[in-house]
Amino acid sequence: MPFHVDTVYVISGLAVGLLVGLTGVGGGSLMTPLLTVLFGVPATTAVGTDLAFAAITKGAGTVVHRLRNTVNWPVVGLMAAGSLPAALLTLLALHSMDIHTAAKGSAIDVFIRWSIAICVMLTVCALLLKPRILKWIETNPKAQLTDRTRSVVTVVAFAVIGMLVTVSSIGAGAIGAMVLVMLYPHMKPAEIAGTDIAYAVPLTTVAAIGHYGLGTLDFNLLGALLLGSIPGITVGSYLSRAVPERFLRGVLATTLTAVAAKLVM
Repeated sequence: MPFHVDTVYVISGLAVGLLVGLTGVGGGSLMTPLLTVLFGVPATTAVGTDLAFAAITKGAGTVVHRLRNTVNWPVVGLMAAGSLPAALLTLLALHSMDIHTAAKGSAIDVFIRWSIAICVMLTVCALLLKPRILKWIETNPKAQLTDRTRSVVTVVAFAVIGMLVTVSSIGAGAIGAMVLVMLYPHMKPAEIAGTDIAYAVPLTTVAAIGHYGLGTLDFNLLGALLLGSIPGITVGSYLSRAVPERFLRGVLATTLTAVAAKLVM
């Protein structure tokens, strides 16, 4: 099948890339609902294609963070120890459902759409509660976990996230970063971002390969999204300092909530 580029999807990639650059919120939280709600892309295809999109873009981001030495590799190892086995088990479950042939409105389609909506709302909670959680952590240093307990909780927490990401393509960004902030409050913001991005590369790669095997990865759509997102992220990153963070988070939270509601209607 020859490769072709759909301008609408290039523009979509540009818009999402711009928002990612402005807010720092992962593209999955925006891209998958956008494709499903606005453009009618089947939920299963939106998830599979966005996972491949994330694997490529986060791979580039990891290189940058590696050069800046802002990746905590031992923590990445713990995150991967939980998320990768969970992703593989989830892919096996999806394979048994034969999701590629699922029609719109079918039980599988409804399940995927609800999964996306739930993960979007978890992202909204992470956006809105982050300042309060950070303040609570600062004022309650004795509540921090011991190293051994923290390691176990990290593996378990990211096993859950690995499952969510594989089903919905959402969770490796804002949700993962929020969990890291709660478990590792001593890590600097740049290290939180770098660690979260680095762990997401093997997770989204494994999940994307699994979805390719399921027949839910659209390469034409992927190419168009990448063409638009790269300049979008670049421009958004430059503009981020000029736009108040609270305003951006409020607008983004409102938009995501509306999208989540539309997904399950």
